[in-house]
Amino acid sequence: MSWDFFLPVSVGDLVKTGGINQYVVQDVVPPKQLPTYLSRFKAALRSHGPLRILEHFDTCYSVLQHCNSVELAVKEDALELLIQVVSGLAASLPALLVSTSLSGAERKEKLNAVKMSVFLLCKLTESLESDSYRQNIVTAPAKGKKGKAGGDGMLQWDSEREKVLQVLVQLLQLDIRSLWSLSLVEEEFISCVSCCCYKLLENPTISHVKSKPTRDCIIHLLGVLIKKYNHLLGASVKVIQLLQHFEQLPSVFAQAVSVWSTEYGVRAIIGEVIREIGQKSSEELAREGSGVKAFATFLSELGALVPESMIPNISVLITHLESESHTMRVAVCEVLGEILVRVLCGDGLDESGKADRDRFFDTLQEHLHDTHSHVRARVLQVYTRIVNSKALPLCKYSEVMELAVGRLMDKSINAVKSAIQLLAAFIAHNPYSCKLSSADLKKPLEKETTKLREMKDNLKEKTPVTVIKASELWAAMEPELLVAVRNELEPTHEEEQEENTEDREEEKEAEDDRATAVKIAQYLRVNKYRNAVRLCIRAHKCFPESERFASLSTVTPENLMDTLALIFKGSDEDTPELSQDLPSTPQKEGEKEGEDGELKKQEMLVQYLKDTETFALQVERAISVINTMLYWKTTSVVQEAVQFCVTVCEFSVANSIIGVRKMLPLVWSADAAIKDAVVQAYRHLYLNPQGDTIRAKAQTLVDSLSELMVDASLGTIQCLEEIVQEFFGSGSNLQSTAIQVLWERFTGKRETSALHRRAAVLLLGMAARAEREVVLSNLDTLCSVALGEKVTEDFLLARDTVITICSITDHVRQSKGTPFRLPQEHQLFTCLTQALAEGVVMEDPHWQSFMEQAVRLIYFLAESPDQLCSRLLQRSSRLLLDQIAEGGEINKDVSQMQDGSQESSEQGEQVNCVCLAQLLAVCGCVAFWQVSHLERSVSTELRRRRGETEEREEKEKGPASKTKQSANESAMEEELGLIGASAEDTEAELIRKICETELLADENLLSSFLPLLQRVCSSPGRYSHPQLTTAACLALSQYMMISPSVCEENIRLMFTVLERSTLPVVRANSIIALGDLTVRFPNILEPWTQNLYARLSDEVPSVRQTAVTVLTQLVLKDVLKVKGQVSEVAVLLIDPEPHISSLALNFFNELATKDNAIYNLLPDIISRLSDPERGMSSEDFNTIMKQLFSYITKERQTESLVEKLCQRFRTAKTERQWCDLAVSLSLLSMCERGFKRLQECWECYSDKLTEPGVYQPLLSITAKLRRGAKPQFKAQVDEFEKRLTAVHTRGLENVESPEMDEENQTGGGSTEKPVVQTPLPSRGRQKSRRGQAKPSVSSRGDESFVTPQKTRKSKKPVITFSSDEEEDEEDAVMAESETPKVTTPIARTSRRARLRN
Repeated sequence: MSWDFFLPVSVGDLVKTGGINQYVVQDVVPPKQLPTYLSRFKAALRSHGPLRILEHFDTCYSVLQHCNSVELAVKEDALELLIQVVSGLAASLPALLVSTSLSGAERKEKLNAVKMSVFLLCKLTESLESDSYRQNIVTAPAKGKKGKAGGDGMLQWDSEREKVLQVLVQLLQLDIRSLWSLSLVEEEFISCVSCCCYKLLENPTISHVKSKPTRDCIIHLLGVLIKKYNHLLGASVKVIQLLQHFEQLPSVFAQAVSVWSTEYGVRAIIGEVIREIGQKSSEELAREGSGVKAFATFLSELGALVPESMIPNISVLITHLESESHTMRVAVCEVLGEILVRVLCGDGLDESGKADRDRFFDTLQEHLHDTHSHVRARVLQVYTRIVNSKALPLCKYSEVMELAVGRLMDKSINAVKSAIQLLAAFIAHNPYSCKLSSADLKKPLEKETTKLREMKDNLKEKTPVTVIKASELWAAMEPELLVAVRNELEPTHEEEQEENTEDREEEKEAEDDRATAVKIAQYLRVNKYRNAVRLCIRAHKCFPESERFASLSTVTPENLMDTLALIFKGSDEDTPELSQDLPSTPQKEGEKEGEDGELKKQEMLVQYLKDTETFALQVERAISVINTMLYWKTTSVVQEAVQFCVTVCEFSVANSIIGVRKMLPLVWSADAAIKDAVVQAYRHLYLNPQGDTIRAKAQTLVDSLSELMVDASLGTIQCLEEIVQEFFGSGSNLQSTAIQVLWERFTGKRETSALHRRAAVLLLGMAARAEREVVLSNLDTLCSVALGEKVTEDFLLARDTVITICSITDHVRQSKGTPFRLPQEHQLFTCLTQALAEGVVMEDPHWQSFMEQAVRLIYFLAESPDQLCSRLLQRSSRLLLDQIAEGGEINKDVSQMQDGSQESSEQGEQVNCVCLAQLLAVCGCVAFWQVSHLERSVSTELRRRRGETEEREEKEKGPASKTKQSANESAMEEELGLIGASAEDTEAELIRKICETELLADENLLSSFLPLLQRVCSSPGRYSHPQLTTAACLALSQYMMISPSVCEENIRLMFTVLERSTLPVVRANSIIALGDLTVRFPNILEPWTQNLYARLSDEVPSVRQTAVTVLTQLVLKDVLKVKGQVSEVAVLLIDPEPHISSLALNFFNELATKDNAIYNLLPDIISRLSDPERGMSSEDFNTIMKQLFSYITKERQTESLVEKLCQRFRTAKTERQWCDLAVSLSLLSMCERGFKRLQECWECYSDKLTEPGVYQPLLSITAKLRRGAKPQFKAQVDEFEKRLTAVHTRGLENVESPEMDEENQTGGGSTEKPVVQTPLPSRGRQKSRRGQAKPSVSSRGDESFVTPQKTRKSKKPVITFSSDEEEDEEDAVMAESETPKVTTPIARTSRRARLRN
């Protein structure tokens, strides 16, 4: 063979004239003839083997040349033939390569065949890959539809592509380098194969699971090229290039690089690739965009695959931690995390490994404070993985824990979630204790610390047990010392110089012969014989007269030894002196080591307890923060907080139950994800007990639920019902056993505490919601145990029992069938009435709560409950009178007490005030539930019976009796919505008439107590007992619910009590009662609205809290119209009590959801808050306004407010009002339209600009507008700022231009009028408390921003709460002139609609 095949740069180069002995394609076959030529090639290949490619190269080349025009079948046939050629070469070459008799011609023939077949196969593969990709794009299936992945004939390309790669791997794995001269494979050949691989990697589906075989083949083929064919540098460059352009490749190349470094042993590839990435500057990364994300993903995944190989190259990556790309910072931190988890962990690290580990941890800690939130969040996640893998050193726990708690305050939601996850991991994997409580750890720590201190003191006080004599030590050291003496007496020249140097040093140190002797003895004790001998010789020269060194006048070994023996052992008189200066002889080593070991153990124990306490304190701090997150608006944060609460509860952390209880109300959340998270948390904690038997599981379940119920509020119990009743309705064996355990606890069969008995009965009530028979079939048991003879011993158990029985009533179960009620003679009602009546004359603090629930149950469950309660009131009154009679007082008949209140008042001083208060409480409660019974139960029953009657009549009439006329009438009524209206109105009117005329008629028992209630409420001086006053006021408010006439008659008295009572509880109760009356009789209460708002400035925090809560409900439910009095709520935004300020903030948050509500109120609020009479400080005003203006987000609202506020400058009379208006303007989120309006209103405020308090806020507006403004708008802002500054510095008269004067004259205005300034109020003026208005301040409209003038008011009678004469006490009510008049009737729903609701 006379020619050589050279791989061309491009396919078309082979048809051109080549060099000497270079192969050139002679005949390019036309497309139509290709099938014939391929058939010939196939026959030749079958008969003569793969070398036939040398003769038929032109045929396959023609397929490449006409690739775009030939049919797909032709290309597939050519590909199949080329695969056979390469496969055949791979099979035949091994025998030839090991042969020593291979001639040059044969070698050239084989080499040309290899290069030709590989070239054709790679190029044809690239062509088919391009066609496949193009076809996939054209025939891509529509979204949501299944379609073919490619065109006809291309479906098998994935498998064919895999065959191509496999045969190439087979061929290149052979040592075919010997076919080339000097075994140097040409670069074009390697490039041809590698380019084919990289072309296949560009396919977007290469990272999919279905492409894994192809992906693995490409990785192995490139691995062979890198290992055997010197493709290392090319591969590293190509990896970087492709990562920048193809987003599917990071995970592929991470896998590839790890395979190349591990399976092929090419570790240098990691260094090359990382060095390329590390050398990229921040500017390059900023330009590349998506490339940065690819690099980051690549590094993260590579670090996860081969973390140990990343350590030598980590210094290159560390530089990216200072770059601007947060994505790269995240990737480097994740790499560090993988190294710390999988390499630099455990106790077997050397000093270098520990240093690297500590350095990496320090780096991660720095980036917990990274400027980018994503980096902070990912670093927290890295730490979570480290903690979960138990790779965090113990010394780092406290430090990282503190940082994690700090990240709970992060502004980023993702960072907060990651911090919660990290803290949960800390608790779950903590190395300290399974129960974390700083309170429990305090005592053990103090005990062990005291013990450690005592051990240290004992060691100091102990004397040596055994002392070795100096003579014994001398005998032991004498042989070695003699050798040293002889060596020293024969010194060399160098040693003499050294000796002279040391002698000079010793001469400086030695003060006298005694000190020198001590020094020599110390040298001998520590085996420094040479130094001792030299010092001894020198000492004779320094102290020739000393007796210790006198024998050294002639230096011989014997004399020197005698002198040293004398110094070390000492003479009889010198021994005591020297022994004081010499170090003491050591103790027995065994005992000393034992004591040292005990001391070290104690020190470790104390340190462990200290670390545990620190960790527990940090956990408790984290719990307090995370508990507040349970009510955040972000669902994912709430879910993480719930999961955290579960974790800390499982580890019995102190105060963990607080979070578990706090999240319970979230079962009512509108967000299904939050609700499900809470339900699952409670199921996990309480409804999934552990135990060997069903009984043990039931016992555990009841114990855990009982702990949750102990001291739980009524709201908590209602929330728990929502979760627990599903379990009790399951009907499982565990559920029935749990109910059995609960009954055993309640009845006392098992010894248990009173708290757990109450919890058991409440849990039985929850079970009854799912299955009524649980309680209904055991009513007798409930009555006998809790409501029987011992009921007076535990009214709390009786109350909870009544609540449990309520769970079987229709009102709780909301059943719509025939009402379920029990007869009056039932044992339950006998027990209840007896317990209530006897409790009236007892002074039990828990009787009141029992009474309220018992009366409620009577009206819910008894037939004719009004009769029962009437007998209850009679019996209670009789018992109270009997109590008075037993006390030796004049006995009065019950009828006399019912006939008039005069007799009662006369003996009021003899009645026990607590008992009278309890009787009045029963009266009020009965009145309230009687009205509720009429409007709910009776009305509902009337509607039900009417419905049944109508249905029965319809059935009796039948379809034939319907006439056309009646059909038309019913259709008309239906269209007008009048069906059933007349009947319902009749029923409603009946109920209203009963309430108005019958409930308080003279023959009704309730009416007998009303004068007494009025008397007690209006005579606080005579009836001053707190409990009596409280009960009377509450009962009177409940009586007022009966009818409008009773309400109107007593409304003035109620507001008198509200404003003038000295008891905060009475004022708070009055607010709640008046709120209920406002809902029931809005027209009667509307004129008194101002008095309700006045309680927002009450001195007692609990009253203010109640007032803001009630008014929030009334306003948000549209019962009260939102008026200017809302400014009183705004003042509470700065209340010193955090809970009250949060309620006020919640009020405005909810109000902001109503269209334009806050926008409409703002001008009036500003007027009221900046009123000089209020005396509010400017700081408080700014704080309130900043919050309120945050709700103004619409441009149109901003523009309108700018104009309104500017107009207010005209009517404002004081500098303080000007400043407040200017501050309000600066708080608006100003837009271009608002700024234009501000310029148009220049005349309103220009004359006030000399005041700094006006100028500075307006100047701040220009600073805000200038940020990010367009050049044209920015110029307008700058011009306006110059104008502001000029007027501020020189005054308005000196700045206005003639053109502006003309414009003002044309507009009819004049700017020459002097500015009249009203002086500020005196600084010594008395300010109202907390800057809040007094109740007497009258409201003003939007346009009355003028300082109010004093007006003459009618003199009000002076009211005092003292025990005056009886005739004067009637005046302890507001005068008629003080009673507000009805100004605006409030529209309300019809009586029928209210009854229906």
